[in-house]
Amino acid sequence: MPKSQVRKKKVYTPPTDIRPAANAASRKPSPVWLPISAVSLIVFGIGWLVVYYLSEQQYPVAAWGYWNLAVGFGCMVASLAILARWR
Repeated sequence: MPKSQVRKKKVYTPPTDIRPAANAASRKPSPVWLPISAVSLIVFGIGWLVVYYLSEQQYPVAAWGYWNLAVGFGCMVASLAILARWR
């Protein structure tokens, strides 16, 4: 009995007008200050919150009250926004 022919599928290649133009060589690496500033913001935010809780809400700024929490968490959220740009 004769064997049937094996059909090969063509490899899909997208049209050239749809292909993304950016390649790996055109993307620039992140500047050195970016991860340094992100880590320093995280450390600063955690330090702010630790001082706030350990001093029984007297330091860093007693007049701000619970806004001290916003400063600490705001620094940490800002560091996440900076790290989102890291390549």
